[in-house]
Amino acid sequence: MTTIGLDATYLVDPFPTGVGVYSRQLIKALATLETEHHFLLCYRLSRFRRRRDFLCPPPRPEGRGPSFSLRFYQEPFTFWLPWQAKLFHSLAQRPPAFRFAREIVTVNDVFPLTGRDYSTPEFQRRFTALLREAVERAVRIISPSQYTADQLVKHAGVPREKIRVIPDGVELPASLLTPEERHREREQCVGPGKEMILVVGVLDNRKNVVNALRALQRLPAPYRLVLAGKDGYGHAAIHEFIRQEGLASRVVRLGYVATERLNVLYQAASVLLFPSLEEGFGIPVLEAMAHGLPVVAANTSSLPEAGGEAALYVDPRDPADMADQVLRAVEDTVLRAAMIEKGLARAAHLTWRRTAAATLALYDEVLAL
Repeated sequence: MTTIGLDATYLVDPFPTGVGVYSRQLIKALATLETEHHFLLCYRLSRFRRRRDFLCPPPRPEGRGPSFSLRFYQEPFTFWLPWQAKLFHSLAQRPPAFRFAREIVTVNDVFPLTGRDYSTPEFQRRFTALLREAVERAVRIISPSQYTADQLVKHAGVPREKIRVIPDGVELPASLLTPEERHREREQCVGPGKEMILVVGVLDNRKNVVNALRALQRLPAPYRLVLAGKDGYGHAAIHEFIRQEGLASRVVRLGYVATERLNVLYQAASVLLFPSLEEGFGIPVLEAMAHGLPVVAANTSSLPEAGGEAALYVDPRDPADMADQVLRAVEDTVLRAAMIEKGLARAAHLTWRRTAAATLALYDEVLAL
């Protein structure tokens, strides 16, 4: 049995997005695998007040799975951690506070390196410094897409042989709503006789929400845009565009949406529009497919890797292209049925358990070095 440390800090964020979702789902999936490893789930002391939300999977009844225990993780107080774990996996693209004998880091995305309009200069400087230290110290680096791996080589000088591409996954729903229930949920959200375009993600420049709104302007009057995401960098321009263009009656702003409600929205919507300019992977693409929702996504960064042949792709800077493909996905019944079928099959293939199995294999590879 080998002890492996995991930085689980971000899974207790009150509004978890990419890193938080990845952290929770990876740990939950690792608990389903057969291995004798023991995992230390390390939470920083800054999360002490949220300790009731800490995740620690119970032992499997048959005793063939991993074991888990909790640790606090704060320099200099927990200086003994490197002697407890032979390997440490940072799930949030930042170096651990202590140096371990072997380290792995997951780099979920690199947008502060590739785009100056996606975050503040201070965030870019801090992110860059942490990322460069983390990848320099790591024995192996996990990237969720080949796109992100290429960006690490290009912008951070990471040797390609250190990188392993392990795609993110999706948690398959135990059950789906009936067509009647989907219709009822849609009416409650956008009104009777309306089509619902769902946009999931933080309202910021990188998510390209303004161009999604411009696409809405080109669509027939019954179409509504539902924004499921909290405000982020550049959100003021998004809300101002809605006001100036008189779109308030056609746009529903929900703010951050918890997982349970988001899963209902995926089933109520007519289509997921995911026009992001830069993504490390694009988990909502798979989540939508798992719930039987056609996807129209940007043809940039990692999104074609996430959606494969199951999605339609658009130029994210061309609202006319976006509107045309949304119309196809909603109103071409033959195409729509094929997209739903392909999407369900793709989601069934790219599960979190698959992600966890590949990650566990990497742990064994690194421990054997």
